[in-house]
Amino acid sequence: MKKLILSLSLLAFGASTTLAQSTVWTSDNSHSSIGFEVDHMVISETEGEFADFSVTVKADKDDFTDAQYEVTIKTASIDTDNEQRDGHLKSEDFFNAAKYETITFKGNKFEKVDGKNYKVTGELTMHGVTKTVTLNAKFNGIITDPWGNTRAGLKIFGDINRTAYGLTYNSTMEAGGLLIGEEVRLDIDIELVKQK
Repeated sequence: MKKLILSLSLLAFGASTTLAQSTVWTSDNSHSSIGFEVDHMVISETEGEFADFSVTVKADKDDFTDAQYEVTIKTASIDTDNEQRDGHLKSEDFFNAAKYETITFKGNKFEKVDGKNYKVTGELTMHGVTKTVTLNAKFNGIITDPWGNTRAGLKIFGDINRTAYGLTYNSTMEAGGLLIGEEVRLDIDIELVKQK
């Protein structure tokens, strides 16, 4: 009986290992960006991006529907093209980059909607808070570049509410409305390179 249980356990282990994705893709950061925009004083928008990040995807299928992914962003790399504003965003009023050094997004759900349109779902951790989020994605396919590298292109976009992550700093203007919008619109372009 013990031998039977051991044999079944080994078979189960073997089956689970064969399901693990063996193809690894990593971001080409020179052709990728993690950007965002947020309303400012109701009438305009402020844009920014994170300059230091890494993306790792494990996917064997050509449509990435079996993808496992992990995105790591260095919080202190935030850049809104204004040094004073960036310093404020890194402070305890907002990201508290000294304490929460990274923002991460991890998951294994990449569902095709139609054509090139997908939904990507994962656990977003920011400012010490983790929540499940679903974003829109456009999968632009896979190509071979002139140097023999295999590349894939993804565009990811959607909204998150910053206050859900404890980023609640704000003030109300005399004319009404918030100084800084609570909804943050994400605009992410990732070019992946298949590792050999």
